[in-house]
Amino acid sequence: MKTLIVGSRDSALAVAQSMTVVRHLQAALPDTEVRLLTMKTTGDRILDRTLDQVGGKGLFVKELDAALRDRRADLTVHSLKDVPMEVPEDLPLLGFSKREDPRDVLVLPEGADAPDPDKPIGSASLRRCIQLKKLYPGYDVQPVRGNLQTRLRKLDEGQYGALVLAAAGLKRLGLEARISRYFDIHEMIPAAGQGILAIQGRAGEEYPWLGGILDAEVAAAALCERAFARTLGGGCTSPVCAHAWAEDGKLRVLGLYYDENSGCWTTGESAGETESAEYLGKALACKLRSEFGKEAEA
Repeated sequence: MKTLIVGSRDSALAVAQSMTVVRHLQAALPDTEVRLLTMKTTGDRILDRTLDQVGGKGLFVKELDAALRDRRADLTVHSLKDVPMEVPEDLPLLGFSKREDPRDVLVLPEGADAPDPDKPIGSASLRRCIQLKKLYPGYDVQPVRGNLQTRLRKLDEGQYGALVLAAAGLKRLGLEARISRYFDIHEMIPAAGQGILAIQGRAGEEYPWLGGILDAEVAAAALCERAFARTLGGGCTSPVCAHAWAEDGKLRVLGLYYDENSGCWTTGESAGETESAEYLGKALACKLRSEFGKEAEA
C-alpha cells in the first residue's frame, strides 16, 4: 500500500486543521495510507518574545519546508496567515481550502460580561493592537503568545481582561462558546489569509487528488489579500492587512495601510474582476500609500 504523509505543526489547532485534509485524502485515496506527521516549529518553541522580535511568521514554516525538501512529508498544511508572503519556488502553494469565519473576536474570562479596564487586552499582533486602540480607547493592550489553549488559560487565570483571537481557530476547536463579540471586518480588518488553509507541496509533482479540497473563489480572495500585503511589505511584523470577498459578481477588497514613520494608518476599499485578483490587491495598496503620502505633505 502506498503511503502519503501530510506535515503539520503539532498544536491542537494545527492538527485539527490538518486532519480535515487528511480525512479528505483518506476518502479520495482508499488504496493509500494517509498519515499525519507533526512537528514543533521554531515559532512554537520561542514564546517569551513577540514574532517581530524573533524573525516573523516564517518561523512557523521552516521545519515543515525542510520536511518537504527531504521527503519526510509529501505535502504540508498551514494557516495561510502564517505563511510568509514570499514562498520558495521549489515549494509552491498548491491551493487554498474553503474559508472558515475570517473575523476577529473578543473573548472574556469565564463568567465576565465586559473587559476589566484594570487589566490589559491580550493581542498577538500589531495589526490587532492598533485597531483595538480605536475600538477600546483608554485600555492597555499587551502582547500574548502561546497556542490557543495557553492564551485562554492566561485569560482565565486573570492575567488579561480580554483576548482578541481569530474566530476560525476557536470554531475549529469547538470553542465557539467562548466568543463574546464578533468584530465586523470594517471594525477590525482581518489578517491576509485569515480563516484559510494553504496546502504546500514540491514543484514539478502532480497532486490531482486535491481537487475536492481546493476552492477557486477563496483562491482569488487569498491572492488579492496577499498581493495587497506584499506590495506594502507586510506579512511578518507589519500591521498591514487585507480582506477580500466575492459580492455581486465582483471581488471586493478592504485594506489597511500603516505608516511606520508616523504610526498613523488609514483604510480603503475597492472592487474589480475576480480574474484580476492580484492586480486589484496591488492597486489598492498603491492607492492607499499614495493618498497617505499626499495627506502627509498637505
